[in-house]
Amino acid sequence: MAVVEKERHFDVLIVGAGLSGVGAAWHLSSTHPQKTYAILEARSAIGGTWDLFRYPGIRSDSDMYTLGYSFRPWKEAKAIADGPAIRSYVADTAREAGIDQRIRFGRRVVSADWSTEHALWTVTTSLPDGGAETYTCRFLMMCSGYYRYDAGHTPDFPGSSDFRGRIIHPQFWPENLDYAGQNVVVIGSGATAVTIVPEMARTAAHVTMLQRSPTYVVSRPSSDPIANALRKMLPTRLAYSLARWKNVLMGMYMFRASRKRPEKVKSMLIDLVRKELGDGYDVETHFTPRYNPWTQRLCLVPDGDLFASIREGRASVVTAEIDRFTPEGVRLKTGQTLPADIIVTATGLELLFLGGM
Repeated sequence: MAVVEKERHFDVLIVGAGLSGVGAAWHLSSTHPQKTYAILEARSAIGGTWDLFRYPGIRSDSDMYTLGYSFRPWKEAKAIADGPAIRSYVADTAREAGIDQRIRFGRRVVSADWSTEHALWTVTTSLPDGGAETYTCRFLMMCSGYYRYDAGHTPDFPGSSDFRGRIIHPQFWPENLDYAGQNVVVIGSGATAVTIVPEMARTAAHVTMLQRSPTYVVSRPSSDPIANALRKMLPTRLAYSLARWKNVLMGMYMFRASRKRPEKVKSMLIDLVRKELGDGYDVETHFTPRYNPWTQRLCLVPDGDLFASIREGRASVVTAEIDRFTPEGVRLKTGQTLPADIIVTATGLELLFLGGM
């Protein structure tokens, strides 16, 4: 077994300085302050997903009373927070607890080997300059998420090389991209797509959300009036805890109701969309999935921003299959061509177990 420098041996190594890694460090230092630990982070900043993703409108589709830490109350008025606010929340938590001093940036874990004889993990990291470092620890906590950070999932669309405009995956959004006055096609209708469409529609000439099949989309106020009222009347931590449990229990109730009475819940969700878009809109084609609620996760749109962009004509939904990309846009199997200056492939992420070790 290789000898490791003393400053690279710890009781615990945490991999990842995102929401999970910072939370794990806080709990570890609170319950076992005598234990030594370090966080190994491949990137150069705290925040993980919330630092990496920079696409228009980036936000959580979970409220911060349930997504946030149990030990650090969320104090902002908006419960459905945007990416920069969540990134600041994680970074501030790390700084206030001194966790940021335990982070070793630019350390990508490439292997972890367990020695039964020594009851020890040997962890190898790669460095930005091509070098390597080796660490040892008694306990290894993997908090690196389950998505591949250096590549998103993009299907092999026929004709993509023929398209004259830009093709962008949301995971790698170009800094300062100017899409004002442009025709945009967003492929997909998951959480990322329903976030991007209304934000881009503010300044784009038109945004088309192109989907192969519909997704359940639910509008919810971005602010939680009950949580905000509780914060005015009660101590901060108590108000936060009550709001947290309120939302957890509501989520559990909706999930169980969806399992027990799927048709009733489906009818309710579709009726809510009809109220948003009006009787003249083809909700059956564009917002009525073939599967039951919570067979897949529902998509949340705060304050109905997606529906507003559709009502106002700034965005539209097309439900059809892609034939191929053309120089001018996207040709569908129906024969229709969607003109585009920019195509956004909101087609998902690649799963990566244990950070790809």
